[in-house]
Amino acid sequence: MNNPGSIVLSQLLSPETIALNLQSADRDSVLSELVNQIPELKERSDARKTLLRALKEREQLHSTGIGEGIAFPHSRNALVGLVDHPCIVMGRHADGIPFGAIDAVPAKLFFLLVAPTVTQHLGILARLSRLLSDPKLRRSLLAADKPEKVILLLQEAEQKA
Repeated sequence: MNNPGSIVLSQLLSPETIALNLQSADRDSVLSELVNQIPELKERSDARKTLLRALKEREQLHSTGIGEGIAFPHSRNALVGLVDHPCIVMGRHADGIPFGAIDAVPAKLFFLLVAPTVTQHLGILARLSRLLSDPKLRRSLLAADKPEKVILLLQEAEQKA
């Protein structure tokens, strides 16, 4: 997994790490909702708090809202020891949440990234950015009716990339 091209995003997701109906009304609440989807941290409230604090600090530095209704919440640095393998939590919000993106479009699609190394962290960010630059994929993700469909859509997009 040292080569960013070898990162398979669809393998970093599972149905339990996909929340298609986020309920939060603001950025910090969305971050909390996403963090609570990480299976490895379910029983580790200290780790969830550490991650949430890092995510909020990162948002204060510069928004992770990249525009086009997408946000990539992530900490500024890899959080060593928090997880032992890369993880993505995908969340979707029906109305969108103002996330400070340069185009001011509220974020509806969220991809929370947690990785144990900087190389993995940057590789995942780059791969997600490339795939989600496709408007057709974004529309399909907004319309997906179940988590398994999200994984399938990402698998198909990765095979074409």
